[in-house]
Amino acid sequence: MLSFYFLDHSNVNLEDVVFNEKVSEQINQFLKEYQFKEILEHYDLPVINKMLLYGKTGCGKTMTAKAIAKKLNKKIIIVNLANIISSKLGETAKNIESLFKEVKYESAVLFFDEFDSLGQIRDYDNKDNSEMKRVVNAILQLIDNFPKKSILIAATNQIQMIDEALVRRFELKLEFTLPSRKILDDYYDKLLQKYPPEFTKLERLYDISFAEAKNHVFKEVKNNIIKAEIAKQKNA
Repeated sequence: MLSFYFLDHSNVNLEDVVFNEKVSEQINQFLKEYQFKEILEHYDLPVINKMLLYGKTGCGKTMTAKAIAKKLNKKIIIVNLANIISSKLGETAKNIESLFKEVKYESAVLFFDEFDSLGQIRDYDNKDNSEMKRVVNAILQLIDNFPKKSILIAATNQIQMIDEALVRRFELKLEFTLPSRKILDDYYDKLLQKYPPEFTKLERLYDISFAEAKNHVFKEVKNNIIKAEIAKQKNA
């Protein structure tokens, strides 16, 4: 089973993740429910423990899963979907069932990245199509029986490719969109504050993801530092 997933130990704080306003509200509501989990369950009120993160690449879905795990003091298990979806399609359902058994007794965050790999609608021939239906049905049963003490988070850039029955199983669906100019400006300010002012001159790009903005900042700051060092050497 070790090849199917890995434990992530990266240190991501929820305060370090930038959200649009709607996602921020939804996550805060989720955390409040979890904080008062016992009293809510006393009144037979369900507490969300399955969420689907979808939207643009590089907008913080994976960081969000890691930050939620840290906030709730749970370890996060990141699933390697490339390995769990076997080249022998008939083994896929068995692999997934084994994974869920592995976390049955854990109090953890189970994170599926690229979740559309599990439930994609494809043009299979008749045999493969029936196999994929069996896989989807197995996943549905496993999600329905997911332990309450753990949290299931799935992420996808292609929610339209996922079987609708799978999507419905998630009580909370968070849409990650490209950040606005204001949010990106705040993000640029946060990234640049750690560097001396003379290295922070750059053209700010917009209509891009957080990941693209971070890469842009790193590239420009490195270029500014290198240029300064070259000039210093010439003048030495």
